[in-house]
Amino acid sequence: MSQARSLENLQTALSMELTAMHQYQLHAAVLDDWGLSLLAAKMQEEMAEELGHSNEYMTRILFLKGSPELTLAKTPVRAPSLQKMFESDLGDEKEAIEFYTKAASQASEDGDIGTRTLFERIALDEEQHMSWLELQLDLLQRMGEPAFISKHMPAPTAGD
Repeated sequence: MSQARSLENLQTALSMELTAMHQYQLHAAVLDDWGLSLLAAKMQEEMAEELGHSNEYMTRILFLKGSPELTLAKTPVRAPSLQKMFESDLGDEKEAIEFYTKAASQASEDGDIGTRTLFERIALDEEQHMSWLELQLDLLQRMGEPAFISKHMPAPTAGD
């Protein structure tokens, strides 16, 4: 079994997941600043899931006797609007699904069933993220931004 291609793909995936984690972290902070704490909490959940994915990729790299490099694939960017935020994240999720699907196929060709399985499982997680983002964009369009925003704001408390 050749591990060189798997290690290269795992490193790329690790960098992608670290980028996604920090992108969701930035989104959570921005959303909280915008008063959308319920949506910010969802982004924090996504951030935690991406951290979990990065840990799994790191563990696999170490298992294959590689040396994980904790680098970002790209710099996280602050979105100016909800629509741009969701569109940007959707593009990243689609890119991840495409890469992980290709990497799973390559791992299979190389006889690396563990890496193949890891890529397939995480690609399925990313499909769920993609579906959620597509729904948010659809709701944003159908409801309009003011109604969508009100859905993601906490209810006023007695002291407000």
